[in-house]
Amino acid sequence: MTNTVAENVILDGELLGQLREDVKDIFLVHTVETPRNAAKGTIIYVGELLVQDSEAAYDLIAARWRARNYTPMLRRHKGQIGLVAQPGIVVARPANPWINLGLAIATILSVWFTGAAVECQCLPPATVADWLGGLPMMLAMMAILLAHEFGHYFAAKYHKVAVTLPYFIPLPLISPVGTLGAFIQLRSPFKTKRQLFDIGVAGPLGGLLFAIPLVFWGVANSQMQPITRSATSEPSSVLEGNSLFYLGVKYLFHGQLLPSFEAYNDLPFWGEASLLLVGILPEGGGTDIFINMLAFAAWFGLFVTAMNLLPIGQLDGGHVIYCLIGDKARYLGLILVGLMFAAGLLWAGWLIWALLTFLVIGVGHPPPLNDLPSLGPGRTILAWVMIFIFIILFMPNPLQPL
Repeated sequence: MTNTVAENVILDGELLGQLREDVKDIFLVHTVETPRNAAKGTIIYVGELLVQDSEAAYDLIAARWRARNYTPMLRRHKGQIGLVAQPGIVVARPANPWINLGLAIATILSVWFTGAAVECQCLPPATVADWLGGLPMMLAMMAILLAHEFGHYFAAKYHKVAVTLPYFIPLPLISPVGTLGAFIQLRSPFKTKRQLFDIGVAGPLGGLLFAIPLVFWGVANSQMQPITRSATSEPSSVLEGNSLFYLGVKYLFHGQLLPSFEAYNDLPFWGEASLLLVGILPEGGGTDIFINMLAFAAWFGLFVTAMNLLPIGQLDGGHVIYCLIGDKARYLGLILVGLMFAAGLLWAGWLIWALLTFLVIGVGHPPPLNDLPSLGPGRTILAWVMIFIFIILFMPNPLQPL
């Protein structure tokens, strides 16, 4: 993607007049501002639209200003509407699909290798039977990842937003499922909140179409076994963390909160559920289900979906919350980063996520080019549904030694 910017744009009366003349039948200018902190050549025309449909108005302005190498943006500005003239236009360059294909193949092999090594408890997997043992996890994990990323991809294509194919990230053995997930790159900016919202939610919804049925199947077919937790012995395995949803699925199929510890026998239902959700587990004996690698891949899919739905920055949940509350989402992001640092007392991974979010992802969210159109009632309802999904999938303490 290139941003072709005219060098040393001088904001003289001729340029101001030309841009204003281009839109005189679309936008009525009251005042003109040249902000100091913006890119050189940026102009803000403050006034009101003469066309009721702001999306149609934006398209007309963009078409006229393209010849002058300017990109328009529409904002609420001091109780009026600000038409921002930004120097430069975005030109989307095609990506190299062979890189995407190579990473996809490497990730398939990485996930397959990791699943096989865990199933056979050997390194490296040596026989055909060893590799067949890792096949269920690979198929489940890749189905969830592909559905998630191509949900984003096809939503972007529907809205005519330039986007790359998914980039998968192989990480054999270090990651418990052999991958760090995947991402796509947008090669052009969002035009409206509706585009931003649709592309943001399509990924989690796509992944959940596979992850939820697989979790139901995995929990239903898992056997109860005794467990013992001791602070003095070396941990021999890990307990997958609980969310409200995962606790509920286990209760549905096995009739009790899991893991179940003898030390919690006298606690009320909601007291035990709260401790299990936070991950405050006692020493001593109990019972739990032992899930296979396919079910673990599905559980991991739910975990990754919840992390993506964190309402921060440019994560999927950050897109959703920005569409609901606009620039106030930045303050919520700062609060959540602080809470993640505090949650590092439960799980050290939260410290990494807090630093990654604050330093790399960022807590703010850039506005779309046309920030005037609302989501509409249907998308607003779905946005609150996505927030509810995040709440019930969120795992305060994802992995604990047993």
